Amino acid sequence: MEIVILTAFGVGGATIFGALVGLLFKKTTKAFTDGAMAVAAGVMLAAAMLGLIIPSLEYGGRLAVLITTLGIFVGAICLDFFDLLILRRIGRCEWENTSHGESLRRAILFVTAIAIHNLPEGIAAGVGFGTGDAAAGIFIATAIALQNIPEGMTVIVAMLGVGIKPGRTFLVAFLTGVVEIIGTFIGYFAVNLSSAVLPFVLAFAGGNMLYVIADEMIPELHSEEGNHLSTYLLLLGFCFMLLLDAFL
Repeated sequence: MEIVILTAFGVGGATIFGALVGLLFKKTTKAFTDGAMAVAAGVMLAAAMLGLIIPSLEYGGRLAVLITTLGIFVGAICLDFFDLLILRRIGRCEWENTSHGESLRRAILFVTAIAIHNLPEGIAAGVGFGTGDAAAGIFIATAIALQNIPEGMTVIVAMLGVGIKPGRTFLVAFLTGVVEIIGTFIGYFAVNLSSAVLPFVLAFAGGNMLYVIADEMIPELHSEEGNHLSTYLLLLGFCFMLLLDAFL
């Protein structure tokens, strides 16, 4: 249990650490941010496949493929539902008619998305330890923590860019990290309720991560033509986690 507690504060603390770095480097370029996010996407992709989806297939028995497939789609659909229910609803709100009005709206949408997605990321970390395989848990938690650092930086840069005070931006980033800590404990205890639901929970968490990668991170990284560097940085992050998996 002690390692789960350390992991919970580790994955949440990585977001907070990234926020502190963002405060130090307020004028981080978009190219740097995109590069860091591309590596993070590769790290998350490897974690979803090697740490969640493949173990789901291994634990699923005769119906492994069906259970894993169902879990992936339910995980993605649930995140999409939150996106539709909360983010788009916020997007229809009226904002003050100021020069930063639209930018402020987009920044709040982005930060809200980060907070929503941090919950299943934390669940994924907790699920990893819930299997009883410490190596798998460390692998997943490391992947999430690594991608949380540039994520925390991005939250800070986005909010500072629309004129929000540094103290408030750090508080928001801190709260997004707390969400991840809560998610880690949810994932851990949910798995330990019944080993029968383990394959589904693993696939569900994997589907969460795949949705974030495919629906948000990759499209954003390729929003500009000719940005092939992001593809290679994504592959770099993926291969880094392959090496990490080999040595754990």
